[in-house]
Amino acid sequence: MDIARHIALVDELCFRPFPAEHGPSDGGAAGPGHFTAVLESSHGLRGGDPAERAVTVEQHEKDRDALYERLALRWGETDPWNLQTVLLRSEREGIPEPWAGLSARARVAYLWEADGTGRWVAVAVADRDATDEVQLLAVVTQEAPP
Repeated sequence: MDIARHIALVDELCFRPFPAEHGPSDGGAAGPGHFTAVLESSHGLRGGDPAERAVTVEQHEKDRDALYERLALRWGETDPWNLQTVLLRSEREGIPEPWAGLSARARVAYLWEADGTGRWVAVAVADRDATDEVQLLAVVTQEAPP
């Protein structure tokens, strides 16, 4: 993992204009008011060996925690944000993107309001869907968390 490269991308996304339409973006997806960047991704784990998947999830969690340490120096320490509660709420209320999509893909995120940008930053490991690759994600949005 290249922490400096990931931090630089988060910094760039904190100031890049949001697109008017949903679609692909450099290394991820974007829509009005948000970017989701795939920082790291497994390859060939869709529906694959559960033991290999567990090892990959553990490595991506270590990488997420390393990013947390660097971003916490800048924006302050935060407690992990349980995305399960957001997922449960989405069944009965309209949770806006990117939070609804993130809660469907990841279990826990670290979250900050990026000083001076008017944007929120989250880092998470997308591992909920065993039929999909395991991914380390960075989300940058103007939408406050629900």
